[in-house]
Amino acid sequence: MPKITFISADDQQYQVEAANGQTAMDAALDNMVPGIDGDCGGVAACGTCHVYADDQWLAKIGSATPGIEQDMLALTDNATACSRLACQITLGDEHDGLILRMPAAQH
Repeated sequence: MPKITFISADDQQYQVEAANGQTAMDAALDNMVPGIDGDCGGVAACGTCHVYADDQWLAKIGSATPGIEQDMLALTDNATACSRLACQITLGDEHDGLILRMPAAQH
């Protein structure tokens, strides 16, 4: 079970344990991490699970996938090259220690 740390825009840290095969969004919602809303239920149809991956982790989780994820991120505020939708990050043991930062607001 990987441990994931979500860090809010005001530097509050929330460490959660995720099941292998679970998405980062579902892990956050299951653990009531404030700032991850997941309004669309994880189908990449909104940007309410927008996160920033720390540089060292981006290579392991990959950049936003072309198509629906990149298109949705283009509609969110403050998207960067490190932006991902947490609903599109499937977790495994290799993600133990993953750090995901959250924007000040989700839209």
